[in-house]
Amino acid sequence: MKITAIEAIPYAIPYTQPLKFASGEVHTAEHVLVRVHTDEGLVGIADAPPRPFTYGETQESVIGVIEKIFAAQLVGADVFARELIHARLHRTVGNPAAKSAIDMALWDVTGQALDRPVTHLLGGYTDRMRVSHMLGFEAPQRMADEASRMRDTYGITVFKVKVGRRPVRLDIDVCRALRETLGDEAELYVDGNRGWTASEAAAALREFDELGMTLAEELCPADDVLGRRRLVQQCRVPFVADESATTPAEVTRSLLGGDATAVSIKTARTGFTHSQRVLFQCEGMGAEVVMGNQIDTQLGTVCTVAFGAAYASSSRRAGELSNFLDMSDDLLTQPLVITDGTLAVRERPGLGVAIDEDKLSRYRQDR
Repeated sequence: MKITAIEAIPYAIPYTQPLKFASGEVHTAEHVLVRVHTDEGLVGIADAPPRPFTYGETQESVIGVIEKIFAAQLVGADVFARELIHARLHRTVGNPAAKSAIDMALWDVTGQALDRPVTHLLGGYTDRMRVSHMLGFEAPQRMADEASRMRDTYGITVFKVKVGRRPVRLDIDVCRALRETLGDEAELYVDGNRGWTASEAAAALREFDELGMTLAEELCPADDVLGRRRLVQQCRVPFVADESATTPAEVTRSLLGGDATAVSIKTARTGFTHSQRVLFQCEGMGAEVVMGNQIDTQLGTVCTVAFGAAYASSSRRAGELSNFLDMSDDLLTQPLVITDGTLAVRERPGLGVAIDEDKLSRYRQDR
């Protein structure tokens, strides 16, 4: 089965409220829908979420690299020649969202061709994942109110708290308010998006210890080499590398260099193929993983839960699977439903999803 065309369709869907964090804020999902067409009529889909303030990609750059470079390299290639395809993609530096979307769309085609769900092809460990909800910058009571609403409406009891503001006390007060509101049954962990210095983060960690935080992610820049290593040594919970470890090689250097003790895996950044490599490296080195979120749409979330549920180690912790709830609309014909704090995988061939063409026409940006 050969690739005959690759589409890159820009679309934009507003969020009901902006998500704010240390490295920026997002008001609209300006993403790219990627479709891989084949000579047997099967079409694979995936979502590419550009994050210019983190990885340097924009909607325009994703479309440009797919249309001008990747399509020419891949049209005519065998869908199942995964290593050859990745070798061709690897000739171009960077562009993780564009590469990952092509990879996941090809896995979607493979699942359809074999009449098996992608999650089964990957590993098939479980049929669902627990959900973690990400809370962006707001006043303490507003963040506590949102967490309460998520718990009461969806049964979610795991929360990732965005921190990294100055003064540090702002975020400590937020975490304290969340703990007081949710009680001890809720799991809380923090993500600084590199917003603090190592010394600021160390001071925050001492207070976070009292609040029972379970993870600390990217509290300070990884290029503050000595400060970061001292911070990781002091941290009593797993210290998660996210945007500082975006490739399998960076993951290895981060773990061996003492810059982190755990890793966030994001399928929007490493697709399914390289996410497997990251996961297996972490398993071999004894590092925990958490399934992260690129402020994903429902399509992106389908990919995350398909991968996370496929393996024991990636399904052990709650995955960041709920931020599509902050979007005003979505493209899928059958919406995702969070029940009792969990999200089930799609038990249909491939990714098991379809695009609502009327909604795509409404939100696409190239017409």
